[in-house]
Amino acid sequence: MGTGVMIGAGIFALTGQIAQLAGPLFPLSFIVGAAVTALAAYSYIKMSNAWPSSGGIAMILNKAYGPGTVAASASLLMALSMVINESLVARTFATYALRPFDMESSGLLLSLLALGLIVLAYAINASGNRSVSAFSLVMSIIKIGGIVIFAVAAIWASGLTSGAFSGEAMTGGPVDFVASVAFSILAFKGFTTITNSGGEIVDPHRNVGRTIMIAIGICVVTYLLVAIAVGSSLSINAIIDARDYSLAAAAEPALGRIGFYFTIAIALAATTSGVIASVFAVSRMLTMLTEMKMIPHSHFGMSGSLRSHLLIYTVVVAGTLAVLFDLSRIAALGAFFYLVMDMLVHWGVFRHLRREVGARATVLLAALAADFVVLIAFTIAKLQTDPAIVAYAAVGIAAAFAGEAMFLSRGRHSPAHDRAPHSHQTAKRGPK
Repeated sequence: MGTGVMIGAGIFALTGQIAQLAGPLFPLSFIVGAAVTALAAYSYIKMSNAWPSSGGIAMILNKAYGPGTVAASASLLMALSMVINESLVARTFATYALRPFDMESSGLLLSLLALGLIVLAYAINASGNRSVSAFSLVMSIIKIGGIVIFAVAAIWASGLTSGAFSGEAMTGGPVDFVASVAFSILAFKGFTTITNSGGEIVDPHRNVGRTIMIAIGICVVTYLLVAIAVGSSLSINAIIDARDYSLAAAAEPALGRIGFYFTIAIALAATTSGVIASVFAVSRMLTMLTEMKMIPHSHFGMSGSLRSHLLIYTVVVAGTLAVLFDLSRIAALGAFFYLVMDMLVHWGVFRHLRREVGARATVLLAALAADFVVLIAFTIAKLQTDPAIVAYAAVGIAAAFAGEAMFLSRGRHSPAHDRAPHSHQTAKRGPK
């Protein structure tokens, strides 16, 4: 399921965005993104090995910072980045669904279809957890298999020396290439949902970490195959022009009309299952944060369980974003939120927990530095092309921290708990 979440829209929505920044070297961006993600995974694996739980990111941040403003704000940023991912996937679904009719540029139809998928995801999630788990597992197998078939067939048909790979080695500068890695990292960030599985899987002290690395490995092979397939079929300008549906655009010249419709079908299956799984994960995380009194909650007069309320809030926010923003802005906003949260995780583990969990300071600092370099490059690139989205991200991050500080200071938690008295030091590690 973790692999299925990662491949939900990362490859369908982001390939063109990455190529726009990295030029013909865009397959290399996926490799660099996988390397940065593997470094980042070190913190999550060490924490999950020591304290396997269903708490995931919130558990890690709570152990590192105590139940205060930093932990609550960073957890909220993670939840928001996941909600943003839902709108990204839903918008991708709509783009691919309209592509056979040459109507993918219709803003109204894109918004309506994206909204419809999010409502469908709500209905399936409201029906119960077991149906979501079974559906996600089956769809993960189908879409991974389908994507690999597309990639191998396209590479076989086009070869490796045509399309984007027959042009110059670089169209942008090194800053643009590093900035593209932010989108590549976003394509891998679904691995963090695996940290929520500590309460369910067998021998979690060993198997959560193994699962994360296996999922990253599967995804980097899949992404690299697809990137090479797209690059061998289309020129870099054609990929950029079709950046919101680049796989479908690459399928037709390489595989004909049958290949085109096959790719559309796989994209629709992948994005549908991705939204459903993401809604499940986000509502579960928000429910846990609410029960831990880390985020505010209002019933607004609704009946039913807390989880049912948070399902509704999740789809309302995701639907709003899907209607208001295009794919590029949605992806950029998610990248900003995720990178900031990820840096806070690494710093928290390095500063407060590395000895307890047996983590190497050099690896933690390397992960922190890699995120920082990518974030700076991404910010520079977006300031040049879309400064408004940088402002939106800055306001969103500031609002998350300010809102959490106000909420926690009102007595839900004592201000003294903003840095709990080393609560992580009193917690006992699970058996190794």
